[in-house]
Amino acid sequence: MAGKIHWWQTRWFIVAMAAIAAIPLLWPTIPPLVDLPGHMGRYRVQLSGEQAPWLLDWYDFKWSLIGNLGFDLLIVPLAPIFGLELSVKLLVIAIPVLTVTGLLWIAREVHGRVPATALFALPLAYSFPLHFGFVNFALSMALALNMFGLWLWLARHNRFALRAVIFLPLSCALWVCHTFGWGFLGVMAFSAEMIRQHDRLPETADSWSERAAHWAGAWVRAGIGCLPLALPIGLMVAWRSGADVTGQTGDWFNLRAKISWLTMPIRDRWQAFDIASTAVLYLILFKGVRDPNIEYSRNLLLSALFLLAVFILLPRIVFGSAYADMRLAPFMLAIAMIGLRPKPGLSIRGTMTVAALGLAFFLVRIAGNTASFALYSNSYDRELKALEHLPEGARLVSFVGETCHSEWFMSRLQHVPALALERKMAYSNDQWSMAGAQLLTTKYRPAARYSHDPSQLVTYQQCPREWWRPIGRSLARFPREAFDYVWLIIPPPYDKRLEQGLIPVWRDGTSALFKIDHGKPGPELTRDLITPPPPSETES
Repeated sequence: MAGKIHWWQTRWFIVAMAAIAAIPLLWPTIPPLVDLPGHMGRYRVQLSGEQAPWLLDWYDFKWSLIGNLGFDLLIVPLAPIFGLELSVKLLVIAIPVLTVTGLLWIAREVHGRVPATALFALPLAYSFPLHFGFVNFALSMALALNMFGLWLWLARHNRFALRAVIFLPLSCALWVCHTFGWGFLGVMAFSAEMIRQHDRLPETADSWSERAAHWAGAWVRAGIGCLPLALPIGLMVAWRSGADVTGQTGDWFNLRAKISWLTMPIRDRWQAFDIASTAVLYLILFKGVRDPNIEYSRNLLLSALFLLAVFILLPRIVFGSAYADMRLAPFMLAIAMIGLRPKPGLSIRGTMTVAALGLAFFLVRIAGNTASFALYSNSYDRELKALEHLPEGARLVSFVGETCHSEWFMSRLQHVPALALERKMAYSNDQWSMAGAQLLTTKYRPAARYSHDPSQLVTYQQCPREWWRPIGRSLARFPREAFDYVWLIIPPPYDKRLEQGLIPVWRDGTSALFKIDHGKPGPELTRDLITPPPPSETES
């Protein structure tokens, strides 16, 4: 691609965009991502089980080869150097940084130079799956983007033998980080190889059947070209055929949920701001279809169509992990975005305007993410003051307030109880316990039905189609003899009689930490105590 290199196509610009992508995560001590504190609790057991043997009385941690080990493995060498919390923070920062470099690298390889329209895709580095705390998944997707850039670069330089040698171990490493990233790379590499194989032979067919045969041949040759990525299939079979593997796959073709996922690829905090930003993305994609000055790359257009097919076919739950289809939506959109490019006939002034608007859009989103993360971090700091009053090794049961409504704003406190496990090596009832999906399972039998996730989530009344318990039922029925302390984190309103036998040691607003007085009985269980009236009857 001849011509002058513009400012958004230079290496310094790509470095600057990667650096800017890190800004929202610099201030928070702990990245305020929904599930991340829960994972950090697991890392603490993984690292400190031998130094704190009581952890192994509560939790069973066993190393096994599963397709979900990204942070779990990387923490091992990093934690002794930086400490657990800083190591986690550095790894989380790497995710948006690598996502930005991966998107721009792919755009450069496909288009010859980074098109101005690609800048609109950069805010997707802070996608909803990242905010949800799916860190192994998000890291694998960021790595997959960069690996796909490398795949295209090696193909452009006709280094196919080298590519096969390199991607045999890389595909396995990516699968170990998270299965989803490996599958994503496979779809992207296959679609790109199909276009390459189709274009390397002259199109001489006149009839539809001859053209179909030409594409069928390209399909077969693309499959052969992608064989270096196939080795993890064996790892997948070995993993899922294990005797202790649990976690079901289900909720297929939930079209209502899939449509909602398409409205929230960059969902963060402020609904109007996030939806307006998403509308900008769809407007740019629509312009690619309607505007004569913008066109799509066939390579990435085919990739986006393949990803759309996968998105439609994916169930909501895969191997016990929820939101499988939701996780793909932002990356499907990102690939479609970087597939756009201004046509050569567009004036340089028009191209620079598009680049300036794309950069402004990215900076505005980064500013919003930075403010949002700072606010979430403040709420973390406020709640974590309770841990100053919690002794090391305490048996802690926690209850975090939830609502029955699917609200755009998420408190991100759902797994904050695990920071008691991470910082104080206390028992936390928010850990996931699903053999084969995580390395850790709970085995603290005295906790009974209050031993693992989602027993930490409580609502005002019973929510339809949810496992969460009402706050009254949880406070009245949890086995007091199994625990030493109760931690309430912004709980729903509850009858104060439920605090009978609990000694307050810290309060901040509605949040509180109680020590259980085992010498005093709990409250007498009555129907009105466990099942409160509707909120309208209690509010005044």
